[in-house]
Amino acid sequence: MSAIPVIGLVGGIGSGKSAVGEILAELGCVVSNSDRIAHECLEEPSVVSMLVTRWGDRVLSTSGSPDRSVISSIVFTDDAERTWLESVLHPMVNHRRRATFDSLDPNVAGFVIDAPLLFEAGIDSECDAIFFVDAPLDQRLKRVVTSRGWSEENLMAREARQMPLKEKRARATDLISNDGSIEDLRSLVVNAFERIRGLPPRTT
Repeated sequence: MSAIPVIGLVGGIGSGKSAVGEILAELGCVVSNSDRIAHECLEEPSVVSMLVTRWGDRVLSTSGSPDRSVISSIVFTDDAERTWLESVLHPMVNHRRRATFDSLDPNVAGFVIDAPLLFEAGIDSECDAIFFVDAPLDQRLKRVVTSRGWSEENLMAREARQMPLKEKRARATDLISNDGSIEDLRSLVVNAFERIRGLPPRTT
């Protein structure tokens, strides 16, 4: 395996994984955001065709692109439909992520995988370390209300379809508490990253 350290990012919705990713990027890492890649894949003509075939024109916006709010309402109320969409998108997301990793400059500081389903999809096996970004529920809720317009019910319903946070926290190698200032967060991330940089590279 490459000597470039690979760090997985997990945590509750609204915990601040993106902020941690930005700090790691400032430290010289390349960040792969699975949600962002999935959104790009949704725009692929072949995927749009599959969406329309399965769910009809209701999943298209007036511009003809996929309407993510409609798609979300479908997959977060029907496990079978969510599983189907994941079966379409996950292989594409994995392919793009691995292609990015394979094309990295060998001198980059690290490769960060920000993936909500890191454990569920088995991506943790690709990581040297996993940072669990932790924040109190009231802070997380405030963030998603502000940034996404969600209710507490939206937040809890989506988290209920993921691995329990307690289990994610237990399986992570590093706990990053995001309940203070950005300076506090930066200090924790830098310390954890320096620990990772000191580990020997994977050999398998």
